[in-house]
Amino acid sequence: MRDKIKWFILSGIIIILDQLTKYLIRMKFDLHGSIPIIGNLVKFTYVQNTGAAWSMSFGNVVLNRVIFITITVVAIVVIIFYFKKTKGILQNLIATLVLAGAVGNLIDRIFKGYVTDFVDCDFPDFIMRRFPVFNVADSAITVAITLLIIYILFFDKNEKKIDEEIQ
Repeated sequence: MRDKIKWFILSGIIIILDQLTKYLIRMKFDLHGSIPIIGNLVKFTYVQNTGAAWSMSFGNVVLNRVIFITITVVAIVVIIFYFKKTKGILQNLIATLVLAGAVGNLIDRIFKGYVTDFVDCDFPDFIMRRFPVFNVADSAITVAITLLIIYILFFDKNEKKIDEEIQ
């Protein structure tokens, strides 16, 4: 685990960046306040998300909070145990990004009761009707999932093939 310290430090940096950006949004914006960054395509819009990804919800704020905190804590424990088995830069980066994203949003859920989201992308309707507002933690998780898909499609098979040849 000693060689994993740099990955935990990177995770900490992402968590700090996530929390700092959320803090600044809460301090500078009224709820649902918005400013354009790139025309109407990208805006900073302060929203409070009591649901999960894409505002999925159980319909009850308290139930959402309890369930999502529990799921997140379990996921963080699993990720930390997964870290022991990770090999290579890509696997470590994936685990680091998921860990940072999970912890970043968990902090909001515990201390605020909601997750602060603020990156608001409005793609043309022919691409997507309405893209969810997100934050740095969500971005870290999305990048990790994308890297995981790339890893599974292009790298995991090669590693299995090499392992079979060695045996």
